[in-house]
Amino acid sequence: MVLADLGRKINGAIQSMSKANVVDEKVIDDMLKEICKALMESDINIRLIQNLRKNIKTGITLEENTGAVNKKRNIQKAVMDELTRLVDPGVEPWKPKKGKANVIMFVGLQGSGKTTTCTKLASFYQRKGWKTCLVCTDTFRAGAFDQLKQNATKAKIPYYGSYTETDPVQLAHEGVSKFKKENFEIIIVDTSGRHKQEQELFDEMQQISSAVTPDSTIFVMDGTIGQAADGQARAFKEAANVGSIIVTKMDGHAKGGGAISAVAATQCPIIFIGTGEHMHDLERFAPGPFISKMMGMGDISGLMETVQDLKLDQNKDLMKKLEQGQFSIRDMYEQFTTILKMGPLSKVMGMMPGIPADLLAGSDAEGGNRIKRFMCIMDSMNAQELDGEGKEFIDQPKRLVRVARGSGTTVAEVETLLQQYKTFAAMVKKMGGQNGLLKGMQGMQQGGAGNPMMNPNKMAQAMKQLQSGGLAGMPGMGGMDIQGMINQMGGMSGVQNMMKNMMGGGGMPGMGGPGGAGGMPDFSQMAKMMKSMGMG
Repeated sequence: MVLADLGRKINGAIQSMSKANVVDEKVIDDMLKEICKALMESDINIRLIQNLRKNIKTGITLEENTGAVNKKRNIQKAVMDELTRLVDPGVEPWKPKKGKANVIMFVGLQGSGKTTTCTKLASFYQRKGWKTCLVCTDTFRAGAFDQLKQNATKAKIPYYGSYTETDPVQLAHEGVSKFKKENFEIIIVDTSGRHKQEQELFDEMQQISSAVTPDSTIFVMDGTIGQAADGQARAFKEAANVGSIIVTKMDGHAKGGGAISAVAATQCPIIFIGTGEHMHDLERFAPGPFISKMMGMGDISGLMETVQDLKLDQNKDLMKKLEQGQFSIRDMYEQFTTILKMGPLSKVMGMMPGIPADLLAGSDAEGGNRIKRFMCIMDSMNAQELDGEGKEFIDQPKRLVRVARGSGTTVAEVETLLQQYKTFAAMVKKMGGQNGLLKGMQGMQQGGAGNPMMNPNKMAQAMKQLQSGGLAGMPGMGGMDIQGMINQMGGMSGVQNMMKNMMGGGGMPGMGGPGGAGGMPDFSQMAKMMKSMGMG
């Protein structure tokens, strides 16, 4: 992903400045030269880059009485602030209201991923408890209704469309009226793809808008069109009163920086970015967390939102067990179920400070299949075995054979599962108890054990300290220095190897990968990582 490359280059420039013994004008100019070069390679508008350079220079003070460490942190903060300003139009995006029908109309160019994004957004709101539906008014493209119908059926979202009606305005009116009567809260209207030069299609878009009076009009923009996005976004904004923008195809090698910065210049906020073709590949866009994640500093607020969506705070029994250092095979099964619900592991890892989003690229499907295979083994265990700690298998080895036959696996794979459970259970015992990590982290929570919702003030404090080079003083974090932690693990290549080992890089015979004892997350590697982070 090109944005990850941009983050690496900017980080490299900042690190070069940090290594300098004396920070003077020349060091700052060299750093800014590298940052501007990286931004230009990402196709960002040259005028915006010149303004960014000027603002950073203005915001940096090189007073002699300022300590070297503070001076470097101030420079780093100035760079982060200006990068954030680059993608922030300063406009608050529209938000739907509960208890009423919110009509959202999608507009955009042909082939920008509009129909797929409609279903993704409906699925996003559905996961958050909204009553969502889809209306297809695209009578221009062959197969448009079939595509929306398949996507909506897969995501279990009600839809409306017709194979015979050719008037898109009539379709929009009928569909929206129908769902309003049925008390749907989010009604998403998909329109035909069009170009700003196609006046006839633009007129149709305005007629649909007049017929359904949308609360919000979203422009879906292809992230690959670069600086051409500026003209397209302005044309759509004038014609359809576009209120916000979704940028798609940000998972490829397109220079999406140009699209993002050009859109920010139109004063229309980006609300989501599409990072793939699956339903969960839609990420909420917020300028600060986006830049933080791009720079490898994580997105704590995004991670907490993912946890909230999974309703982990409702599983109070598990939280209580973890705090007491208790963990059974059944608990591990529940954790694997949660991991699979969270979507690709690389996406979740990308939200964690110090771990770039593309670290595990390519291994998501492999890791997911391993977890599913070992969940199948646990499905073959009886209640006594699931609620125990594996002692039954030591006392009665025949149980291993029975479980292996029942799950269609081998005895060696069952033994591997039990070994991994043993390692993870030992790690949980270290985390639990009176002096464990979970006790230390209670200061970052609002409601104690039953509520893992982080205190927003603590979260903001964590993000600020991350940006200034560490987490000193944060409860349970022990003054964590992200860069020092990465160096301790042997640099980024060392972290990458460790993460791949955590996902069972070896693999059991017949499960993909060369022989060895892999096949599921290697919790001994996780324990090693936690130890190096000062959590072990």
